[in-house]
Amino acid sequence: MDSLNWKILKSQYLVKDKWLALRADTYQTPDGQIVEPFYVFEYSTWVNVVALTKNQEVVLVEQYRHGIQQTVLELPGGCMEPEDISPLEAAKRELLEESGYTSENFLETGIISPNPATHNNSIHCFLAKNVELVADLKLDPTEIINVKLLPLDDLIQNIDSGILLQSFHLSSLFFALKKLGKLHFI
Repeated sequence: MDSLNWKILKSQYLVKDKWLALRADTYQTPDGQIVEPFYVFEYSTWVNVVALTKNQEVVLVEQYRHGIQQTVLELPGGCMEPEDISPLEAAKRELLEESGYTSENFLETGIISPNPATHNNSIHCFLAKNVELVADLKLDPTEIINVKLLPLDDLIQNIDSGILLQSFHLSSLFFALKKLGKLHFI
């Protein structure tokens, strides 16, 4: 076999709206097997920001997440909007909207896939250093957010207690800690 890629034979949208699309595809594997239906979720590109103040505090957002029916701490982030010209611009916008913080010092630290088996999108991870509070929150109608500052060392110390549940945010934190030279394995 030269390629492991599957060949799309048929594709049909079951759901298609502003936030996501769900496709049912029929594929043929390289060895000739037909896979039907195979569901694929289509989402826009997502961004996450590890935002650090001059005092080495991480800007976190506390909000309710209906999927797990809990209020959790997260990194600021969200979806790229049509007006965002790049993931960097989306990260700057999301950080400002959700926390009121911004910086002139953004660095893309990595790109991950939420679930390459069933999701078509990617997540761009950013580190913003020396962030400053410059604006009030500008939230979507369904967002109710409390902004929290937590010393970076406290976040690292408590990471295994489930202080951050979102796996994408843990990945973003991992990339940021690597860039900051704070990853230490024993």
